[in-house]
This record gives sequence, structure tokens and C-alpha cells, in this order.
Amino acid sequence: MKSSDKFRTYPEYEKYSQLINQLDPNASPQVVIVHRTSDSISESGKKLGIFSGSFNPLTVAHVKMVEEARERFQLDEMLLLLAKANVDKDVFGWSLAGRILTLKHYAEKHNDVSIGLSSHGRYIDKVEALRAVYPVDTEFHFIVGYDTLVRIFDPKYYADIQTELQHLFLRCRFIVANRDHVDIETIEEFIDQAALQSYKSSIAYLILPEYYAEVSSTEVRQRIAQEDSISHLVPPVIAEFLE
Repeated sequence: MKSSDKFRTYPEYEKYSQLINQLDPNASPQVVIVHRTSDSISESGKKLGIFSGSFNPLTVAHVKMVEEARERFQLDEMLLLLAKANVDKDVFGWSLAGRILTLKHYAEKHNDVSIGLSSHGRYIDKVEALRAVYPVDTEFHFIVGYDTLVRIFDPKYYADIQTELQHLFLRCRFIVANRDHVDIETIEEFIDQAALQSYKSSIAYLILPEYYAEVSSTEVRQRIAQEDSISHLVPPVIAEFLE
């Protein structure tokens, strides 16, 4: 059975599909928490780690980034966040409802992870939506790959880039992980640009071991299509769920 067909056999699939349909990328930004950890932030001043990605599917690299970020930066809750609308590409591969199912299957085995769904793709919109969901003065720490960091500073995503970037960085910090063959020197060289100096203090680094930096969701989907093992590329609970 194909993964996409298997997803539809779960009763929650239709519920998640309806929830996704209700989110409007053209209305005010909204984040819906689909699964909330028992250790969810309930008072102000706590640190929320947000990993906003496609999770198509969740890989060991994603998990490594989450675990390393939580430990190193002492984050109080981790939120895996899917977006209905992406800023630079259409949703492809598995359906969003199917991805929510896989993430929820993972989160139910880990009592420190919540799952959310965003109506918008831009980080500035996600921050505004998250402020309505979490207590006042919650610190937002976004975990991103180097390629995402570069996109955050791309003028084509803003009407007034300087004003909007200042607004964004007043409300959150970014934890940047190396991906593929990007090393710490490449990240530092990008951040050292004169135009980015005022944001530098809000950006931290997370260097993954080479193996994790090279793992991709694309490879997982290819191996599933070829009926090859994915056990070394995804968390055990996800491998069991998909295989």
C-alpha cells in the first residue's frame, strides 16, 4: 500500500483535511496547535523552539536539530510547524494531512514535542500568529537550515524589507543549522555582511555532524517509492509507521 493511501485509512485524516481547508492564507495569520505536549508552555517568559518545515517526511536530521537545539539553548517546548502556504514553492509530495499524521505519531512517543499548522509561510506572519497562541513574553526561537536563513533576508518576500525585518527580529531569534555541504565558515560569511550586522546578535549556530547534514526527505521518498529500507533515515517510530 502506498503511503498516501495508508494515510486515508486513519479516521483523523479527514479531520486534519478539514482543518487545513479552514485555514485561509489570505486572511490574518493563524496557527492551530494540532497536538500539544503535556509539558506545553503555560506561563510567560519561557522559551519555545519552533521548527517550521515541510517534514515530507520527518527525518533523523530533523530530530537531531530539534534535540540539539533544545539541549544547547535550554528550550522549554518544541513545536514542529507545518505551513499551508509556502513562500517559494507549492506543497508537493505527501498531503499536509498525511504529514500531520506522521508527526503526531512521532510526538505521541515524545512528551516534549507539539505539532502545529500555520496558515502562512513567512516567518513574520508565523510570529504574529504564535503570539496569539502562547503566553505573553514567550521567547520564540526558530530552528532553520542555512538555505532558509538566506531566504529570510531576500527582498522579494517583503513590501518594506528593513521595517519588516526589524519587526521580525524584535520578536524572535534564529538557530541556524548547517545543511548539505554548508559549513560554519559559509554561515558566518553570510551573517558578516554589512547589511545584516544589526541582526547578528539574534542568530546562533548549530553545527550538525556530517551524516545528519546530508540526510534529506527527498531521499526518503525515493527509497519508499523503490521499496528500499528507510530505517536509517527516519526515527524508528516513523519507519514502523510507514513501512
